[in-house]
Parts: sequence; C-alpha cells; structure tokens
Amino acid sequence: MCRFLSAPFSRGRGEERKKEAAAAMARSVAYVSPAKLLAMARGNPRVAIIDVRDEERSYQAHIAGSHHFASRSFAARLPELARVTGDKDTLVFHCALSKVRGPSCAKMFSDYLADQTKDGSGVKNIMVLERGFNGWEISGQPVCRCTDAPCKGTCSPEEPEL
Repeated sequence: MCRFLSAPFSRGRGEERKKEAAAAMARSVAYVSPAKLLAMARGNPRVAIIDVRDEERSYQAHIAGSHHFASRSFAARLPELARVTGDKDTLVFHCALSKVRGPSCAKMFSDYLADQTKDGSGVKNIMVLERGFNGWEISGQPVCRCTDAPCKGTCSPEEPEL
C-alpha cells in the first residue's frame, strides 16, 4: 500500500484553499467605462471611487464623493483604505489616465485584501476607470470642484452628485 494513501487527510485545509481562491477570483481587477460607473455609483452607497492621483487632484476637479489616496503614499495607507471602504462591495480606482497608478494601486489593494481577508467578505469587485479622470471629464461626466478633504460629494447645481 502506498504510504501517502494511508496518511491522515485533512479536508478542512482543502476547503480553506478553495475559499481563498474564490475570494481572490471575486476580487480580480476589471475595467469600467465612465458611463457604466456613473450608472453603478449614482445613489449606491456600496460603491466607492478611489482617486490615486497625487498633487494634480489639488488643482484639478475630481469625481464627487471620491476618496483621495495619493499613489505616493498608497502602500502606507492600505489599512486606512480597508477601514474606510470596509462596508463597500465595489471599489473603482483611477488616476489621470488609469494606465499606471490606478491599475497598480487597484492590484496592490486586491493583494492586500487577499492577505488580510481569508473568508472572502467585504469588497467583492475591484475595478479601474477606463481612461481615468481625464476620460471621465472629457466624456462629459459630472465633476466636483470642492476643496473639502475628504470630498463630501456635494457639487454646485450644474454638477450633480453621484
């Protein structure tokens, strides 16, 4: 008889690995268009928009209600982001163009959650805004020009709140 077959087998660890794999799959990073994000986020408190632009956020507009976690200090603020967004289902990351900083920070946060959350609870969808903030603004989506930190999601009448 093969000695490997006679060794004790723990089904619990196999099930745990399946749950971890399912949680990682649920948190894979996908892209979302500005129009789709607007439809998803409007009136939905379970969606959070994460702006990872650095100093350009201070002199450009931003998406109303977005959370600012600058890419320069992003890694150090991962626990804070997890705490602030713990009640969200979907996080959408963006930078100016969503070519480097946005996707990199989204992946970093996805990996952080995989390490911290073994049961798959919390955030289920991590997305990146196609074409970033510049694409959002150019496509005519609403922007906020407040100087509140954090943005309270309030805009002037011609700029609707998400």
